[in-house]
Amino acid sequence: MTLSSDNGPKSQLLGTQTPPIVSQQEWEAAWQQMLVKEKAHTRARDALAAERRRMPWLAVDKEYAFLGPEGRVSLPGLFDGRRQLLVYRAFFEPGVVGWPEHACDGCSMVADQVAHPAHLNARDTSLAFVSRAPQADVARLKARMGWEHIPWFTLTDDFDADFGVDEWHGTNAFIRDGERVLRTYFVKDRGDEQMGSTWNYLDVTALGRQEEWENSTKADLHLA
Repeated sequence: MTLSSDNGPKSQLLGTQTPPIVSQQEWEAAWQQMLVKEKAHTRARDALAAERRRMPWLAVDKEYAFLGPEGRVSLPGLFDGRRQLLVYRAFFEPGVVGWPEHACDGCSMVADQVAHPAHLNARDTSLAFVSRAPQADVARLKARMGWEHIPWFTLTDDFDADFGVDEWHGTNAFIRDGERVLRTYFVKDRGDEQMGSTWNYLDVTALGRQEEWENSTKADLHLA
């Protein structure tokens, strides 16, 4: 069965009511109206990111340990010498649907979207995935899925419970102030769905995109 719009021909597109078919001039006018809203959305997103950069920080006094390809690593070690760290809690481990062949569907989609970390690294930011799967299984999964560019570590303690990601995926942002580690932000649920691109990752960090146009000051970034 096909349906038609009020002023257009019948359409077989999904068998649903479609928007009207218009002239080039009408389409351009409609796009210009939408562009105003798009620009407003972009400015609102930038303003929200600026508010994130002014969030208070939480000191992380507890010690945590992870296992990586080269052995045991502390939370400060995950920074890999950089100032900021983003940690994504992926669910790839016994008890998760798909084990041991694949990670959870949502986590796999996020991993598929992750841009090469070199762009984050250039802005003094490291990225790490963590799950409870042994490193041998992590290496196998990364090779099969083409995720070799994602640093992936094994949880050994209650880091996930302490940072709100023991039951659902999420991304925690941290910063180093000398030897101190501080939690700066946390994204979960649908907010975590958009993660993967370099800009979206940087937008949830304390240092942001580090672009001149950003609404940031040295005082905002605690760099004065």
